[in-house]
Amino acid sequence: MAGTARHDREMAIQAKRKLAQTKDPIERLRLQCLARGSAGIKGLARVFRIMDDDNSRTLDFKEFLKGLHDYAVLIEKEEAEEIFKIFDKDGSGTIDFDEFLVTLRPPMSNARKEIIMQAFRKLDKTGDGIVTIEDLRGVYSAKHHPKYQNGEWTEEQVFRTFLDNFDSPYDKDGQVTTDEFMNYYAGVSASIDTDVYFIVMMKNAWKI
Repeated sequence: MAGTARHDREMAIQAKRKLAQTKDPIERLRLQCLARGSAGIKGLARVFRIMDDDNSRTLDFKEFLKGLHDYAVLIEKEEAEEIFKIFDKDGSGTIDFDEFLVTLRPPMSNARKEIIMQAFRKLDKTGDGIVTIEDLRGVYSAKHHPKYQNGEWTEEQVFRTFLDNFDSPYDKDGQVTTDEFMNYYAGVSASIDTDVYFIVMMKNAWKI
């Protein structure tokens, strides 16, 4: 995946620049995540998932605040309260973190979402909504990878490193879900202004 490291750097610089100018609390949180690169939002998702002990997929304010702090997001309690209230639409004192993460993801056009899903479907040979090393074996050859050629890595290591690009930096399980893939590319998408360029980049990268 050539280009993603460069996009990550560009995006992080852009996000930090915008952070100094924006007052909107949700946008500020989004930019803090994007300043860490394409996997920034996904990393926050993992922190929240770990905290959700009872698998309710909801968080109360205390958990929400702790999750932000654990992820080292710089935020005042008042600002966190403001964000929490926006998501706690029914006033129940809890928020649905799937809904929260979808809102936090930078907005993307349908054309971008469709090309991302095309790439995912190409990878997901078994069609079960999760990409694993087994799926990759049917799509990619590790034989051209320089570290495979010089005997430093096995085929498995080449594929695992590839999957780790899309996986969370804190909990790499060797599996990539549609959501993780979409979150990753929502990050990349945030650094690319036009749909045309984004679609060309995806087509070239994935040979779609």
